[in-house]
Amino acid sequence: MPENILFEYAVIRVVPRVEREEFMNVGVIVFCKRPAFLRMRYQVNESRLLALDPALDIAELRSYLQAFEAVALGQCSTSVISKLDAASRFRWLTATRSTILQTSRVHPGLCQLPEVTLNQLFEELVG
Repeated sequence: MPENILFEYAVIRVVPRVEREEFMNVGVIVFCKRPAFLRMRYQVNESRLLALDPALDIAELRSYLQAFEAVALGQCSTSVISKLDAASRFRWLTATRSTILQTSRVHPGLCQLPEVTLNQLFEELVG
């Protein structure tokens, strides 16, 4: 029987107008120290997001999410953060911020396969 491993996750949220504090879950980011795993999954539902704020720039939002993912994967060549280890990148990505792209508090859990857990959390919290 596979061993349970500790993982941490946060929900990725779009907050089109920070002053209104309305948000929509668009993704999930999962981190496991062992095995080394830091991945995110997201989906942009344009019609739902535009219902929150018709002036929302969807193309700009997509570019933010792509940059967020590149940092998570350590693949953003222009970012100093991207060069850090996975744990430091996860902490930076999930730090509290007042921008259009935010994350929930970090939650711990136990899993056997981080990729499967990422997909399950995505379906439960976003899909």
